[in-house]
Amino acid sequence: MGNNLPLMSTYAYLPVNLVKGEGSCLYDDNGVEYIDFTSGIGVNSLGYADYEWTEAITNAVCTLQHTSNIFLNQTTLSLAKKLTTLANMDKIFLCNSGAEANEGAIKLARKYSFDKYGENRNKILTLKQSFHGRTLATLTATGQDKFHNYYFPFPEGFDYFETNNIEDFKNKLTSDVCAVMMEAIQGEGGVNTLNYNFVNSVYETCREKDIILIFDEVQCGIGRTGKLFGYEHFNINPDIVTVAKGLGAGLPIGGFLCNEKLSETFNPGDHGTTFGGNPVACAGALVVLDKICTKETLTEIKEKGEYLVSLLKNINSPLIKEIRGKGLMIGIEIEGNSSEIQKQALEKGLLILTAGKNVLRLLPPLVISKEEIKKGAEIIKQCLN
Repeated sequence: MGNNLPLMSTYAYLPVNLVKGEGSCLYDDNGVEYIDFTSGIGVNSLGYADYEWTEAITNAVCTLQHTSNIFLNQTTLSLAKKLTTLANMDKIFLCNSGAEANEGAIKLARKYSFDKYGENRNKILTLKQSFHGRTLATLTATGQDKFHNYYFPFPEGFDYFETNNIEDFKNKLTSDVCAVMMEAIQGEGGVNTLNYNFVNSVYETCREKDIILIFDEVQCGIGRTGKLFGYEHFNINPDIVTVAKGLGAGLPIGGFLCNEKLSETFNPGDHGTTFGGNPVACAGALVVLDKICTKETLTEIKEKGEYLVSLLKNINSPLIKEIRGKGLMIGIEIEGNSSEIQKQALEKGLLILTAGKNVLRLLPPLVISKEEIKKGAEIIKQCLN
C-alpha cells in the first residue's frame, strides 16, 4: 500500500506533522503538545533543544563541519578517548549508525578469527528475537524470521539460539563459530531482558574457547537502562561493544569499541567510513557523555524507570500481560493490538512506540521529569481501560 508523500512507503506514518520540541515534549503544526515516550526511538537522550548540546554543535558546525579520516581533529580524538575510558576499552571506530557499528563489529570479529584460526572459523551466533540492523549482514544477524525475506541471497555465516536457553547455545556452538552477538535487552524484539546466569554462562564459554563476545548496545547503551551500558548489569566485559542512538542525542553517530585483544586486528585499508567521526556529531556526543555519565544522573534514570513501572503496575488493566525492562527502556506486553493503543495515545497527547504486534515500547528522553512520566502513564491507563 502506497502513500501520496514524496517518501518511499517504508514506514506506516502516524497522522502528525511535528515542527519543534522542547525538553521532553514535541509540538505539531497545529500547536498541539505531545509528551514524548519515544525520544526518536531512543536517540534524543537529552530531549529537545538542550542548551549545552545545541551550543556545542553550533560552535562545531561554525568551526569545522567535516574532515576526511586521513586527518585528525581534536573533537573526534576527545570523544574517542572519553568513550574508550568510560567503557574500559582499548580502541574505537566511529561511524554513523547502529547498523554500521554492528556491521563493523562483525567484520572485526571475523578478521580476528581469520588471522588466528583461518578462513573456516567465521560463524556468528545471535539470539532469536534479536535485532541488529537493516544492512544485509545485520539483517541476517537479526534473529527474526520476518526480516529474512525478499532480499535473497542473504550472507552466509549466521545461526540463532534461544534467549536464556544455555543448552540451545551449546548445541549451536560448532567449531566454526567465531563470535556471539547479543543485546542486553532486546528492544525491537519485544523489550526482552536476558537472564543473569545465562549471560554469564555464555560469557565464560566464549572466554574459554576464544570466541569473541559482542554486545549490541545501540538501543540500551548510553545510560538508557540506568547504567552506561546494558551489559554492566551482568558484571562482564565483552570483547566488542557497539553504540549509536542516544550517543548522538539527535545527530547520526555510531561506533564499535574493542578490548586490547582486538586492538591491532584492523590495519590501514581494512575498514573505513566517509562521515564517521564527524566533528559536529562528536561535539554533541561529548556533551551527552558529560551529562549522562555521572553517578547521580544514572541513579536518577534508574529511579525514574522504577517510578514509571510502579505507575504502570497500578493500572490493573486486564489487557496487561507483563511489564519488563530496565531504567527508561520499558516494554508492556498486552492482549490486543499495540498499534491501536499507540494511535489512541497519540490522540490523547502521548507518543509511544511498539515492538511487535502486542508490545508497547517506552523510551522517554533520559531527562524526562517525574511529572511528565506521571502524565504519560495516566494516558496509557486511559487507553488500556
